[in-house]
This record gives sequence, C-alpha cells and structure tokens, in this order.
Amino acid sequence: MVTSTMKRWEMDAPGRARLRLNTVAIPEPGPGEVLVKVAAVSLNYRDKQAIETGVGPSMKFPFTPASDLAGVVTGLGAGVTRFAVGDRVLSTFSPGRLDGAGHGSARMPPYAMLGGTHPGVLAEFVAFPADWFVRAPATLDAAEASTLPCAGLTAWTALVEYGPVRPGQTVLVQGTGGVALFGLQLARAQGADVIVISGSDEKLARAKALGATHIIHREREDWVEAVYRLTADRGVDHILELVGGAHLGRSLEAVALHGRISVIGVFEGFTVTGSSGPLLRKEPTIRGIYVGHRRGLEELVRAVDRLGLKPVIDTRYPLEDLPAALEHLDRGPFGKVVVESR
Repeated sequence: MVTSTMKRWEMDAPGRARLRLNTVAIPEPGPGEVLVKVAAVSLNYRDKQAIETGVGPSMKFPFTPASDLAGVVTGLGAGVTRFAVGDRVLSTFSPGRLDGAGHGSARMPPYAMLGGTHPGVLAEFVAFPADWFVRAPATLDAAEASTLPCAGLTAWTALVEYGPVRPGQTVLVQGTGGVALFGLQLARAQGADVIVISGSDEKLARAKALGATHIIHREREDWVEAVYRLTADRGVDHILELVGGAHLGRSLEAVALHGRISVIGVFEGFTVTGSSGPLLRKEPTIRGIYVGHRRGLEELVRAVDRLGLKPVIDTRYPLEDLPAALEHLDRGPFGKVVVESR
C-alpha cells in the first residue's frame, strides 16, 4: 500500500524536550530536486549543539536536526539528470559548496549547512536539490556510508585535501570519536604513524587494534611529554585538534617544527588560546577545518571503495529512539552513533 505520510523529528524551540516525532506529508520534489528515502543518519556533536542551543537567528521552526544521511533516490523533480531512481546517495554537509571556499565574506563567513540554516535529515524522506547529494560508496552499507559527509570529510579535508600527509610522517588524533577514528584510518592509509590520546584503556586498546602506532593515556601521563618521548623530541607533523579552547596551546607544544595543526573541535569552547612562543619559533601552520566541499566528498567516496575503509560505528538506533542516541552521544562513543530508518 502506497502511503502519503512519513515520520519526521521536529522542534518548535531549542532544547531536547522540544523534540517530537511527528507524522507529516511526504514532500514532493520540485524542479531540480530529488526525493530520497532516508536509510540512515549519522549524528555529530554539532547536531547535539543545534538541538540544545539552536543555531542563531537563521534557525527556522519547525526545525529538523542533523545533516548526514545515506538513502535511495525514489523520485525526480523536473530537469534532474544527476541521478536516477534507485541510486544510493549521501547528503553534502554544506549545500551549494561544490568546490573550493564556501559562499561568504570576511564579515560574514560561510555558515550554510543541513540541520542548521537548511532543513535537516532526521526523517523518513527528504526532498532537496540534486546538487546537494553525491553517490554513495559501493562497499559500505547505509549506516556506514552515512558517517562520511561530516566526520569522514572533515578528516579527509585536513589530512588529504589540505595536508597532505606523507608516508613516514606522524599524525596525532585526540580522542576516539568519529573524526578521530577517520583520521587514524586515513593517516595509516597514507603511510603515516598515528598517535591516539584517550582517557579510556578500553578505547585505547580498540584504537591500537584499528592500527594506531602509539597510544597515550592522558590521565596517566602528560601527553605532550609522551609525544616528546615517542618522537625523540621531534614532535608531531600533523595534529587533529579536536578539543579546542586552551587545548590549542598544548598542541602548539607538541607540534613539530613547521608542522601542521588542524583546528576542528570546540569541546573546550570557541575561543582558542596558546603561547606565541612555540607559534613563532616553530612556525607551524594552523588551519581551521569547516568540513569540506562536494568534490572532496566525492573523492573520499572513491578512496573508501578503493581502500576498503570501514567506518567505525559504535551503536545503531531506530529512528524513534533518537533521544537514546543523543544520550549515547553524551557519553562519548567509540566512533559514530547512527540512527536508522526502516
């Protein structure tokens, strides 16, 4: 039986208590749009922030969270030639950013994203412009593929698009979340040694099994001193700075001369600080990473299929269990938390 309605998570104001799984009409794809049946949505910490505190005055209600989906095209609007019905696709994090820099200026930097300035994807169907999607990798299931648009692409942008990491270099990742584990896998695929920092013995053991060259328990020793010991005082060639805030200062201590720090996370706040001493004397490159563009996601998809890379999923939840999935995100998963739609 063909149905005309679907389930979609919506909010009428910021706050988890405002989340409701509503029954709404399945959207019709307009000119240039595709209708996609959502199979899986990967959650990011940014989604948690958007749900809890909003995304500023551009947030429109009712608001549907999340940006990263994998699904199947089930309908085509007029003029669509990019996809056909039955194609497996992924969403792009920054709609309209096809290549290079995003649309913006020094006064108003780019800020377009799904589940923020644009509607999100925690629904059974979405209808978006065809340019907002790429083909999914052939070697991953929907849940695995859904982890690529934000976490996977962020690591790819830092280590491949902007890096690029070379064989024999050393990469340090902070923690064992989605971006960190993608960073671990991509850096190892590039022939680099990888150091992983965590406060959990279990997670460190799992990171070691995933290919980490060295592991550091941050609560048992000073991690910067451990980096000096492991690298014979040379330091780290490339650091994925996933903590942010004052933690950038520690990364400046650990980075090698002329090394690179990719600033990604904001767990310790949006104001980064650090000593100008190592910044001036080591002459490192510090680069902010705002996920990436569509071309980068397409290149990542091809690399995933070529390398046989398998994203790490901690737990999968059904669509109706979004609150439990968010609570899991609070606890700090090993890899990604994914919500699946039937």
